[in-house]
Amino acid sequence: MAEAYIVEAVRTPVGRKNGSLASVHPADLGAHVLTALVQRSGADPAAVEDVIFGCLDTIGGQAGDIARTCWLAAGLPEHVPGVTIDRQCGSSQQAVHFAAQAVMSGTSDLVVAGGVQNMSRIPIAAAFRVGKEYGFDDPFSGSDGWRKRYGDQPITQFNGAEMIAHQWDISRERMEQFALTSHERALHAIDNGWFGAETAPLAELAVDEGPRRDTTLQKMAELKPLAPGGRLTAAVSSQISDGAAALLLASERAVRENHLTPRARIHHLSVCGSDPVLMLTGPIPATERALARTGMSIDDFDAIEINEAFAPVVLAWLQETGADPAKVNPCGGAIALGHPLGATGARLMTTLLHQLERTGGRFGLQTMCEGGGQANVTIIERL
Repeated sequence: MAEAYIVEAVRTPVGRKNGSLASVHPADLGAHVLTALVQRSGADPAAVEDVIFGCLDTIGGQAGDIARTCWLAAGLPEHVPGVTIDRQCGSSQQAVHFAAQAVMSGTSDLVVAGGVQNMSRIPIAAAFRVGKEYGFDDPFSGSDGWRKRYGDQPITQFNGAEMIAHQWDISRERMEQFALTSHERALHAIDNGWFGAETAPLAELAVDEGPRRDTTLQKMAELKPLAPGGRLTAAVSSQISDGAAALLLASERAVRENHLTPRARIHHLSVCGSDPVLMLTGPIPATERALARTGMSIDDFDAIEINEAFAPVVLAWLQETGADPAKVNPCGGAIALGHPLGATGARLMTTLLHQLERTGGRFGLQTMCEGGGQANVTIIERL
């Protein structure tokens, strides 16, 4: 099978809720990283064969196939098509998978993958709420087949994260320490300029807005749980955010004919389903499956990115995999940097690539929990 290479990866700084990027139209958010991607890679945009973007809540400014809209808003060639996909929080990681699979199959030679989300303008689950206003069925409890299989229990990421904390006996104090470390690592990365090469400043925002310099364990301990008697608080949850990210994937022929420089190759791609009620445990079986299929060990990776949707997601995964915590989210995660849903998968991949290049590492693994009980795993090898 042909190889798929990552030629370029770029992202916006992540804006916090109602922050510097809140007023930027989603199409312009995506257009910004697409423009930077083309400029930095030196690729001819007319040679791109498809643009695959992840996005959730595709209503309002995110409706109408946002992948196509972003490309056109960037002033790029009209003959290049675009498609928008939804695998919940893993949407833009799945976009990378689809792009790589197109290249590896020989179907395409040059494909853009990425994602965009403006959560300040279009809140999480906005599509569900709009649907209810118009009398549409609930996506879960409205289904007879779903109720027969899973009952009437509430299906939310918050309930899933709370259940994980109890099932793996992860204390609130342990989650708060993890959250504090996320902020500290993110701030260390910012202060040392580690994100400089991967970000394209936008709207006078040059660095991620989420990390908090004044957060302490004492302040976290004062917060009320998200549910009565629960362990989760806002401090151990990912931040509502705005942002976009994009990668350029190329075949060997495209690299040669377009005089591009491959920076990494796709070593493994897979996706796995899991319990949709717990919802967020998918990275555990997905990682186990990826290691089995590649014959690799968790110790073979120089850097790992697992999305910090909630602290217990990563902590349970660490318990099950035995991964070295020092290699996991070394530049901080979504608790500090934010989680612009449809863009996060591409943002993580961008950070992973640059982390491997900065440290001289060879293999990197990325995984993230996704709505419906799913998880993608991508393994890349730095060249």
